Amino acid sequence: MNSRNRLVLIIAVGVLIIGNAYFGMKVYSLSKELAISQADAAAVHTNEKIINFTRLFIEKVLNAEGEVDFETRLSLENAVRDLKDAEVLSGWQKFIGSETEAEAQNEVKNLLRLLIGKAIIN
Repeated sequence: MNSRNRLVLIIAVGVLIIGNAYFGMKVYSLSKELAISQADAAAVHTNEKIINFTRLFIEKVLNAEGEVDFETRLSLENAVRDLKDAEVLSGWQKFIGSETEAEAQNEVKNLLRLLIGKAIIN
């Protein structure tokens, strides 16, 4: 192999190595951006669920003219479980487990405060 061919081969290998390094760094950078975007999308989805549950809770419980029917309670229970948040579920259980009206009112305040706090943080 003459020196000219050897030089061309060395330059070609060098270009390939530099290109691979560049594209490797680009892939790493894009994968980090993708992970951030996916986390943001998950937070938005969680916020939507929290807001939807809060809206349903206000419409069906706080604005109720009487006792809340079984279907509504079941719908609310499913919605709160769908949030997959132990704190919110605990707040919900405290609310539904209230024995007096004063206790229920206090637990409603706590639950709404928690829901709003969760929506803001996410």
